[in-house]
Amino acid sequence: VIAVAANSHGYFHSWKQMAGKITALKLQKKNKERVNIYLDGRYAFSLAATLAARLKQGQVLSEEEIERLLAEDVFHKAYEQALRFLSYRPRSQMEVRRYLRGKKVSPPVEDKVVERLTDAGLLDDLTFARYWVENRENFNPRSLSMLRYELRNKGLSEEIIALVLGERDEEESAYALALKRASRLSHLDYPTFRSKVTPYLRRRGFPYEVLNTAVKRAWQEVHGEGAAILEDAVDDN
Repeated sequence: VIAVAANSHGYFHSWKQMAGKITALKLQKKNKERVNIYLDGRYAFSLAATLAARLKQGQVLSEEEIERLLAEDVFHKAYEQALRFLSYRPRSQMEVRRYLRGKKVSPPVEDKVVERLTDAGLLDDLTFARYWVENRENFNPRSLSMLRYELRNKGLSEEIIALVLGERDEEESAYALALKRASRLSHLDYPTFRSKVTPYLRRRGFPYEVLNTAVKRAWQEVHGEGAAILEDAVDDN
C-alpha cells in the first residue's frame, strides 16, 4: 500500500516511490463518484471519477504525474464542497472561506477555490450584499445599524456595505414593518397600539425618530387622517 500526506502547499507528496503502471481502475462500492487506482497490482490511491476518466489501464504514471493528479483531486473535492455550500443560498467570500477552513482545506487550496468561483461568477460580494439586504427587506426588515453589523459579520468591505445601505430607505422600511403590525392591532387605541408596535421596531434596531414616525404613519394609514391628527393633539397635551 502506498501512503501519501499533505505537503506545505496543501497538496500531496509520496512517502515512498509511487511510480508504476495502472493495472486496474475500480469504482468504489460505497461512492460511485470515486475510483480506486491500482498500480502494479496494488491499491495506490483514489481519485474523483471525473479525474480518473483521463486514465486507462496499462498507462504508466510517474511520481510527478501522480502528485499532480492528487493535487487536482484535493482541489476538486474542495471545489465540490464549496459548490454544495453555495447551492442553498448566495454566500459572501468570507462565508465560503470559513466553510472551507471548517473542512480542513489548506490555505492555498482555499485561495484557488475562491478564485475559481469568483472567475465563474458564482462568488461576488456586492451581489451577495444586495441579495442579503433585499432578503431582509422582504421577509424581516431591520435598521441600517443592524444590517451593517450583519454585513460586517459576513466579511464584507466597508465600501460595499456603504454602497448597498446607501440604496436603502430606512424610514420606509420601518413604516412597512409597522404597517404589517398595524393590520393586526387596528382594534386598539393609539397609546396601546404604540406600546405594542414601538418595542417591535426597537428590537430591529430602528432609532427613536424613525420608529416614532413609522408608528404614527401606520396608525394614520389604518385609521385615517382624523385619528392621526387627534393623536397629535393628545401628544401635545
